Amino acid sequence: MSHKHQHSSILESQERFINRETSWLAFNARVLEEAYNPHVPLAQRLNFLAICASNLDEFTMVRVAGLKDYVHQGITKKSTDGLTPAEELEQIYIRSSIMVQQQHECWQGLRDLFKKEGISFIKVNELSKDDIAYLETYFLENIFPVLTPIAIDPAHPFPFLPNLGLAIAFQLQSRRDGKAKIAIVPLPPRLPRFVPLPGKKQRFLMLEELIDLFLSTLMPGFQKIDSTLFRIIRDSELDVEEEQDENFVRNFERAVKQRRRGSVVQIKFAAPAPKHLVQFVTEQIKVEMADIIEVNGMLGMSALRELYDQLPDKLKFSPFNVRFPERINDYEGDCFAAIAAKDIVVHHPFESFDVVIQFLRQAAADPDVVSIKQTLYRTSKDSPIVKALIVAAEAGKSVTALIELKARFDEEANLQWARDLERAGAQVVYGFVKLKTHAKVSLVTRREQGKLVSYAHFGTGNYHPTTAKLYTDLSFFTCDADLCRDAAYLFNYLTGYAPPNDFKKLVIAPRDMRDHLIKLIEAEMGFVKHGKPGTIWAKMNSLVDPGIIDALYRASQAGVVIELVVRGICCLRPGVPGLSEHIRVKSIVGRFLEHSRIYCFGNGHAMPSSHAKVFIGSADWMPRNLDWRVELMIPIENPTVHEQILGQIMMANLKDEKQSWELRPEGIYQRLPHNEHSLSAHEYFMHNPSLSGRGKALKKQKSSQMLAGKK
Repeated sequence: MSHKHQHSSILESQERFINRETSWLAFNARVLEEAYNPHVPLAQRLNFLAICASNLDEFTMVRVAGLKDYVHQGITKKSTDGLTPAEELEQIYIRSSIMVQQQHECWQGLRDLFKKEGISFIKVNELSKDDIAYLETYFLENIFPVLTPIAIDPAHPFPFLPNLGLAIAFQLQSRRDGKAKIAIVPLPPRLPRFVPLPGKKQRFLMLEELIDLFLSTLMPGFQKIDSTLFRIIRDSELDVEEEQDENFVRNFERAVKQRRRGSVVQIKFAAPAPKHLVQFVTEQIKVEMADIIEVNGMLGMSALRELYDQLPDKLKFSPFNVRFPERINDYEGDCFAAIAAKDIVVHHPFESFDVVIQFLRQAAADPDVVSIKQTLYRTSKDSPIVKALIVAAEAGKSVTALIELKARFDEEANLQWARDLERAGAQVVYGFVKLKTHAKVSLVTRREQGKLVSYAHFGTGNYHPTTAKLYTDLSFFTCDADLCRDAAYLFNYLTGYAPPNDFKKLVIAPRDMRDHLIKLIEAEMGFVKHGKPGTIWAKMNSLVDPGIIDALYRASQAGVVIELVVRGICCLRPGVPGLSEHIRVKSIVGRFLEHSRIYCFGNGHAMPSSHAKVFIGSADWMPRNLDWRVELMIPIENPTVHEQILGQIMMANLKDEKQSWELRPEGIYQRLPHNEHSLSAHEYFMHNPSLSGRGKALKKQKSSQMLAGKK
């Protein structure tokens, strides 16, 4: 076989792709590793365990539910790596069952470590008489009033249990006539799962054990014969009809309500579960045997996160000082003046999200501001962003809010924000029925010296003050006329369905982002062909799109050096001879959730270079982002911002060793070897101010030069 034909056959083989679902499970395994990591504070390890469990829940109710639906419909279309839905489910069940077992082993190990710190998770048989007396009062005052035991008979059908709902099935016997009965006690989701006990040391009892302890109070006249705790997971996809002749918002509200009753995907029972109770519950809920799982440990581990606030600070990460961009303070807090002087990029969470809030609050209060246009995909319950928009609308400004109803699990909150904004006089639009609007952009227009000037904010993350403390993201502020005009065209497209003829600088999906990315990749191949360096550095959450992956493979074969930081799913197989030997993929999992999307192309120069083409964006390289979402890719042209993103942020991510995992050709992730002197990108950014926000405080020594000296 010729060398050329060998390359061709590798490119055509399905083995060139890693399975999407198993790649996600590998990511969640890296999250779980942080729960095992002895260098991570104990409370944070508990938090990582809760995140891992919560991630797996969402994966089950979205991805597993979707694959099961395909199997039921007889769909056998293969994934890009050649697996049918049934084969994918088989792989998922094997890997996820191992993960669940590891979660429980981890929880047991953490309990032992907490005990050494004087924090205990106790059983009923460890309670003293004083404890029981305290708990009886606690139960009657705080638990008993909200419990609803339901004895199952023809007059009392099996209760509806919500998604992720916990319940106890009791087999009871009447003390009066000896007759047997089965009762279901749902655990109300708003009750704390861990009940604290009084005393000098912290002790907690599980809610289900407390209910069992006082069952005679809850069900007088009955004695317990048997019981089992169980938890259900439902299909959480929305089924939204898309007929144009019906009110879309009303239709959407109906779909959100119906989701509560989505089909059950999985039932988990706490082992050992009595067979007759398992059979009774599964017959009532109607699930297949393959979807019944007995768990030898705690059900609903995502509830562990409620313990975090009750744990001592010494068991948590040391706090760090969140910086506010000094350059805005140079202009006495005037965001518009600071942005007019020079573009700014703000690196969250190391730099405060308050600057975004201040930008919109200033716009709302400024009498010279004429209009504010804003996309909202996710935001917080008590959103200062929405409040600023309401203030602006009530002040008579023209406010347009593009609210994406289809943001999964935030649909109800977004419906409420839409109503609040409409009441204030804002123009609320919902974008496209078949496309999610995932782009993050604000556009403020104000009157200055007799003409209109626009200011734009572009983000890689959501307008969400809470997640901005946990996610690494970028906020880019500019008054570049072309970018602002492009943003205005984008809003016209979203509100009026008028496709813009030509963007000067912005690249949008689904119109042309994939094509643009492939052209940039191919341009690097051209540079190599002419004897110049060909380099691609990119950072994202997921890399799935087959067209992009194949373009990267072709670039590697042409000699382009490709460095990818992909936190989560990666279907590209790096380091394969003849296919991808010039591609390196790493994943950073640590204190913060890596979320910023950055795409850098050497443009014929060795990286990092001031000549490189640098973009930030809202899109991962996935089919859903490039084909089914409105996404933005923004060029970075200001030299200081360019240097900060390329020479500081990307460089630190590529040089990170402490929190990095490298993807091997066989699809396995290996943690990079490191020691106490190794670079952690997160630690670096907590202690080193960024470039573009420094203003007068910017020192001569650039951060990128400091990084260059790091190993």
